[in-house]
Amino acid sequence: MKQTLLLCMMVALITAAVLIACKKSTSSTTTTTSTTDTTTTSDCSGETGVAKVVCLANAFLATLSTAQQDSVIQTLDLANAKLWSNLPCGLSCRDGIPFSSLTSTQLAAAKAVIAAATSTTTDQGYDEFSKINNTDSLLYTVAGGGYGPGNYVICFLGTPSTTGKWMLQFGGHHYAGNITYDAGSVVSITPSHQGIEPKYWTNANGTVITPLADEETAMANLLASFTSTELSGAKISGSYSDCLMIPGSTTNTFPTTKVGIEVSQLGSTEQANVLLAMQRWVEDLDSTSAAAFMTIYTNELADTYVSYASNTSGVSGSASSFFTTNTDYVRIDGPSIWIEFICQTGVVYPSEIHYHSVFRDHSRDYIGL
Repeated sequence: MKQTLLLCMMVALITAAVLIACKKSTSSTTTTTSTTDTTTTSDCSGETGVAKVVCLANAFLATLSTAQQDSVIQTLDLANAKLWSNLPCGLSCRDGIPFSSLTSTQLAAAKAVIAAATSTTTDQGYDEFSKINNTDSLLYTVAGGGYGPGNYVICFLGTPSTTGKWMLQFGGHHYAGNITYDAGSVVSITPSHQGIEPKYWTNANGTVITPLADEETAMANLLASFTSTELSGAKISGSYSDCLMIPGSTTNTFPTTKVGIEVSQLGSTEQANVLLAMQRWVEDLDSTSAAAFMTIYTNELADTYVSYASNTSGVSGSASSFFTTNTDYVRIDGPSIWIEFICQTGVVYPSEIHYHSVFRDHSRDYIGL
């Protein structure tokens, strides 16, 4: 009897030991798998440049359901590439998935992609994007409708990779980013649109938000640096109610004839100010891409033209005399670069002006499509 009892106790102890070992083994395997998955899908800290953008894009996709992924990844073709707008029209004029449909984790992952693709400079790049996006909270509070930061979208035309060709689209009302990648390089950073209404406001923390102040200042300083004779040569007739290359238009085309004053006719100070104005738009992108494109545009500087319309109060030597009222307008038009900046009467705040801008490239918009 005692032998039987002892045998039973030994069997029980062995069984318990086996169960504990199995449990530890299973737990260890689960933990290792989880860590490996997390590292593979979300830890992109070791990557740089386009590789980091692609890594973060894939990490974002990994947070989404299959249906959500189908919304984010669209066909890379000209029709989809041209779906960008300055209007508060949500998905009726854009591809992609709205921020409002994402969880906090998914939204953070989406914004990480945008941050990696853009500049880290204050009031430029991602900071500018965030401030314009947040300004839509103010517009929604006042006017409702299609305004609101949740109506912004993110979209991939084609599959993100460092070997193939694909396009990152992001934006909403008053912001449109379109960046094309091919074989691990940025080949196009346009079309691009930024606007702001009101042109400045104070958030709940008491911070004054002025996302396009640098752009307005650069353009005003540019024109103010012109002599009276140069201003006369740059002035064009007519009045503009919006940018000529209207955001999102699928039919407008670049003018075949350049107008205004050729940069080669300007003094060295004025030429430097043209470059500074260009940089306010080009340097919204990551520093490597921005430097490459600025080299292109700098090499074409002599054949670039500057023109402006309205600005009836504008005089040489006074930057504050420019961009004070509706229809005040300026254009930089080079062999490649095209930038427009204009004042418009407010829509939500009709007693104030607000800004619209467009950055395009004659040769590289929708490149290869």
